[in-house]
Amino acid sequence: MIAKILLLSLLLVCSTALAQEVVEPQHTPTEWSKPYPPFRIAGNLYYVGTYDLACYLVATPQGNILVNTGLAASAPLIKANIEALGFKFSDIKILLTTQAHYDHMGAMAAIKKQTGAQMMVNEKDSDVMEDGGRSDYALGGKAPTFEPLRADRLLRDGDTIKLGDIRMVMLHHPGHTKGSCSFLFKVKDDRRSYRVLLANMPTIVTEKAFSEIPEYPDIAKDYAYTLNAMKKLSFDIWLSSHASQFGLHRKHKPGENYNPSAFIDRKGYDAAINNLQNEFRKKAQGK
Repeated sequence: MIAKILLLSLLLVCSTALAQEVVEPQHTPTEWSKPYPPFRIAGNLYYVGTYDLACYLVATPQGNILVNTGLAASAPLIKANIEALGFKFSDIKILLTTQAHYDHMGAMAAIKKQTGAQMMVNEKDSDVMEDGGRSDYALGGKAPTFEPLRADRLLRDGDTIKLGDIRMVMLHHPGHTKGSCSFLFKVKDDRRSYRVLLANMPTIVTEKAFSEIPEYPDIAKDYAYTLNAMKKLSFDIWLSSHASQFGLHRKHKPGENYNPSAFIDRKGYDAAINNLQNEFRKKAQGK
């Protein structure tokens, strides 16, 4: 009897382990894992991501904040980028994400284990984060696409993340995921302060008609809300979840001197939002 119980327990453990095996999508764009030299964007804000998957380090005397982590295999690259800038990897105290998709969450669990940092996420993405992306309306499936992770703090629209002299406001910008979000905060150098928007651009990730997504009945409403809200934002510098979205490689070349003004680009932001508005309109009309 005891032997049977032990056998059943072992089978249950094995079954759970298999169910949790991470299966990251294959054939991802090479730009997502291609290295890119880290650099200082403005004040105490730094780029530490890959060629296209944007990851940001916000440094304070009390520790640092890391936003996004790229694919699972990018963990060593992010660590090396942070250390190349002169920061200690272990000084990461807070982890954030702009969306619970594998291309921004892939290395998050590993980095949390290595640093002990607190994971904070928009409450609307917490369930997807906890099951490793399986319940995502567009990219979900039977297996996790990134290592599941439980939040230490759930964030709501307008909540402030505080560390040292940094005050980051989370903005709920759903559509791309149910809990997609942007972050608004100030950084400063010896010349001036900059109001920074880390924007999660509301691209459409599903090929289905909005009416054919029962898992997300409010998707069209959420996209409309987000696009309207993002048009009204005020900022000096804008960045986003993908380097290609804000023209990183046009605005900065590896080895160039510190130049925050390169990222002051309201015209580019407005054009990007207008393009996304047009894409949403066509999608909503079934075109």
